[in-house]
Amino acid sequence: MSTNKKSVSLILGSGGARGLAHIGVIQELEKNGYVIKSISGCSMGALIGGIYAIGKLDEFEQWIRALSKQDIFSLLDLSLQKGGLIKGDKIIETLRQLVGETLIENLPIPFTAVAADVRAEKEVWLNKGPLFDAIRASISLPLFFTPFNHNGVLLVDGGVLNPVPIAPAFNDHTDLKIAVNLGGAVVEAKKVELPGELVEERSFLHKQVTSFIDSLRDESASALGLDWGMYEVANQSFDAMQSTIARQKLAAYPPDVIIEIPRNACGTLEFDRAKEMIELGRETAMQHLQR
Repeated sequence: MSTNKKSVSLILGSGGARGLAHIGVIQELEKNGYVIKSISGCSMGALIGGIYAIGKLDEFEQWIRALSKQDIFSLLDLSLQKGGLIKGDKIIETLRQLVGETLIENLPIPFTAVAADVRAEKEVWLNKGPLFDAIRASISLPLFFTPFNHNGVLLVDGGVLNPVPIAPAFNDHTDLKIAVNLGGAVVEAKKVELPGELVEERSFLHKQVTSFIDSLRDESASALGLDWGMYEVANQSFDAMQSTIARQKLAAYPPDVIIEIPRNACGTLEFDRAKEMIELGRETAMQHLQR
């Protein structure tokens, strides 16, 4: 379809592993000629948006597609501090090595990661400084990740206050504001069919990913034996809360296009379903663009 190179302010919401659908959405927008001129993101939306802004989304996609559940859990470094189960240092360092680091102000497009200062009960917009510091703050899911200390202020996942942060895009001079909400209505589970070549690539990539993770692994940080029951209950509660807040925010400040991913599409930590989520994002974006 022809879009005459319409410029887009892209708003990427929070939602754990469902956020991998953002990759498919971005790919579908580019395929149809849209030009992303700015990104604001929360939690996983901040992570995907930041990696896209730095120009390394293809490398990240190849890496995440090859991860198994064991690979994912090996990246979780247990925290001995209060405030969260996982420190998050290993994940962030892995991503820094994978895609590089830069200052947000040096990115080719404006980027804002949204976190939350729960003590002051306000959003914090991170649009300067080290990119992965901003991402680490924005992904600090309560109970799971320890809060991030940003200039003496403890920050947690921006989804606590604003799961689909459209406000940073208010002053953008773009043709469209497109928001991706990962807290969409629950739907009956449907398996997304993957092209054959995507299935065949896993074996080779998996060996590369495992080798890379092994070089960073610390056996004392393995979380494979933990009982995740209470965290799953907390995550489901957090998802329900985010979904309600997102509906209210989007109703008050509607973007031009809302792309919604069902909140039951996958679990918060099911990053091993990357192929499925990316295809779901691509398919859902295509349906919205056609309409």
